[in-house]
Parts: sequence; structure tokens; C-alpha cells
Amino acid sequence: MITRRTFNAALAFAGTTAMVGALPWKLVNSAFAQEPAAIAKPSTLGDMSLGAKDAPVTIIEYASMTCPHCAAFTKDVFPQIKSTYIDTGKVRFIFREFPLDQVALAASALARCVAKDDSNKYFAIIDILFNQQAGLQNQAFETINRVGKQAGLTEAMIKACVQDDLTVQKGILADREYANQTLKIDSTPSFFINGTLVKGETSFDGFKKIIDPLLKS
Repeated sequence: MITRRTFNAALAFAGTTAMVGALPWKLVNSAFAQEPAAIAKPSTLGDMSLGAKDAPVTIIEYASMTCPHCAAFTKDVFPQIKSTYIDTGKVRFIFREFPLDQVALAASALARCVAKDDSNKYFAIIDILFNQQAGLQNQAFETINRVGKQAGLTEAMIKACVQDDLTVQKGILADREYANQTLKIDSTPSFFINGTLVKGETSFDGFKKIIDPLLKS
């Protein structure tokens, strides 16, 4: 059975692993340009995306499950982007994990384990986790277990996901290191909109001002 002690030990391992090979984060010059191929490189575990693959605009979000600004974006801005641009075939939206702490890593792993290759299920579970962010921060063990069981996982499956089999966590950490070292992501949320880096919690109007001209070009 998974217990608080073994769960916390797994998080401690994850936290140690998270720092292996990671460079100190630093601010990036606004003129820094990324190669399109480097940005488009799929995640180790496979990109989770919504929207048409041939949409004229692609938004890639880097987020941490314990980041309050990421939760605010998911709650207040993303639904408007989805209804206005994703559901109408204008935007393809990709979510990539960038955990800032051990709890965010465990929560991201849980979402991957629940969803497997189902993007719709993945976005549904991260929405639930963001909505229960206070629980993640204050009662990580209880919250991850509760959300996992509500999503259909058994206690044994949750234990395997966040404690025993570290394949998913290692994939997430490898992608975080790549994003940090190669793409210079140093904060969450960060977005690439057709290759242009946008940092911080941005309003829907802010996204609209960037997206609409791209649709006309």
C-alpha cells in the first residue's frame, strides 16, 4: 500500500532527480531566437494537444501544477482560447510539463498515468488538479490519491505511478531540462505562440492581440 512515508520518500527522490544536470535559471534576452525545430521537438512521453494539427497557429504552454499563475490561466483564460480558437480549428494547443517542485512532478506523473495517450482525458485531469491546487500544496498525499481514485486508478496503480515505476517522472524531468537548457524556459507559465516566447500570466485580450494578426498573415 502507498503510505505518506513512502509517498514522501518518492517525492524526495524526485526532488533530487529534478536537480541533476539542471543549470541555474536565468533571465533570457528578449531578442533571443529559438530554432523552430527545437521548439517543435515532441516531448519524451509524447505531446498532449488539443485542436487541429494543421491549425495556422500553435501555442505551446510550459506549466507547473503548483504554479498559481498557471492555475489562473487554466481557469480564467484557457476556456476562452479553447472556445474562440481551438474549437474553431484556428489554434493547436500543446501542454508541456515544467514542474517547479516535487509535488508538481508527482501530479504531472499522475495525469500522464490516468490519461495514457488520451489528450482529452489529460486536459480534463490537469484541469481538476489545477482546481485543487490548494490541496496539492497543503495535502499532497491525500489530494493525489483522491484525484487518482476519482479518475479510475486503484491505490496500487497510484503507488506504481508516483513511487515504484519512475519512467514517467524521468521523462518529464528530461523534458524540463531540455526546455530549460535549450529553449531557455525559466518560469511558468511560459508560452510559445508560433515560435514567439511569451512569459507570465497573460489575459485573453493579450493572446488575442498576438493570435489574430497571425491568422491574417
